Amino acid sequence: MSDPIPSSAPAVPAARRKPALIAVAAATLLAGAAYGAWWALVLRHHEATDNAYVQAPVVQITPQVGGTVLAVLADDTDVVKAGAPLVRLDPSDAKLALERAEAQLAQTVREVRTLYANNGTLAATIRQREADVLRAQSEVARANDDVMRRRPLAQSGAVGGEEMKHAEATLASAQSALAAAQGALAAAREQAASNQALTEGTRVETHPNVERAAAAVREAWLALQRTELPAPLDGQVAKRSVQVGQRVAAGTPLMTVIPLDQVWVEANFKEVQLRRMRIGQPVKLTADLYGSKVEYDGRIAGLGAGTGAAFALLPAQNATGNWIKVVQRVPVRVELDAKQLAAHPLRVGLSMEATVDVGDDGGAPLLGQAVSRSQVTTAFEPSVAEADRIVQQIIAGNLGRPVVHAAASGVALAAPLH
Repeated sequence: MSDPIPSSAPAVPAARRKPALIAVAAATLLAGAAYGAWWALVLRHHEATDNAYVQAPVVQITPQVGGTVLAVLADDTDVVKAGAPLVRLDPSDAKLALERAEAQLAQTVREVRTLYANNGTLAATIRQREADVLRAQSEVARANDDVMRRRPLAQSGAVGGEEMKHAEATLASAQSALAAAQGALAAAREQAASNQALTEGTRVETHPNVERAAAAVREAWLALQRTELPAPLDGQVAKRSVQVGQRVAAGTPLMTVIPLDQVWVEANFKEVQLRRMRIGQPVKLTADLYGSKVEYDGRIAGLGAGTGAAFALLPAQNATGNWIKVVQRVPVRVELDAKQLAAHPLRVGLSMEATVDVGDDGGAPLLGQAVSRSQVTTAFEPSVAEADRIVQQIIAGNLGRPVVHAAASGVALAAPLH
């Protein structure tokens, strides 16, 4: 019988193994306690997501009038200022329309002047008709006197019957002439009243017909100005599709301008992460573009009206077939610090990571406050002073008298005729 082979590893005494296990257990308990403290003090007061992306207003450049493109003055990646011309259309048709409107205004002024001139003519006609009535009344009175004088003589035989009939015929003719004169007077008065209704309470330059023609001139002038498309705001050009020589209609998208100084982050949080979020809570953000070395400070500005699935092109039909619950996400709008954004610009669609500090829950609920973020541009409000000057010049040139400019209202008033 052979002797047992002795083991090369010496046995660890139980006395030495027990302290090691105690040290491991203590380290585990300490790590757990540290994590618990960190969760209680820090982690539970933060909600994070990497489902966040940069968004910005995407402003489409569309013409207000149709035409042929003569020049494209900006291309993709170009940075433009508000009011800078982007596209120029052929102005020939607009110029012809403006010339037609100007000619129509001049013709209208002359026609309205004729209406006012007719007032005097019709007044003279009324006076003439009144004189005709008076003359006819005199003829009737004279003829009636002749008849009345001859009637007793005719009964005594001193005047013949033929002469009596002649006197009565003269009376009837005078009465007919009086009726005709009275009818002509009534017609003249009606015509004068009709013409007076067209001119009463107004002047030539403020007549409705003249104002309508003047509005057509201003409209044609605006159409001419709109053949040049300006940038509505500062930004960068993207998605340019227009080409020189292309015939475009009103409303056709030609390019887009993106104001990169107005970007925000749309962070899509799970439903269960929204319970403690409030308006104004601070948010820390990092972009994959710059990495963790660049950190943005943001604040919650609002909550989307629905989940992404609710606005999908093909929304989920949860009431049909088998159903599996899917945790939904709701977009939370995060406004960025303007100075940080200027120092480290972002682009639309870039990925972000957002962490919200929900420790301060004293702010307004996400649905309890409306934040106004209106955008205004004056690039499409050309000064109409030039159009007003053209209108006043045409009216003055066709009135035959100078136009006096009222200092208070700026309205052109014609000097009265003497």
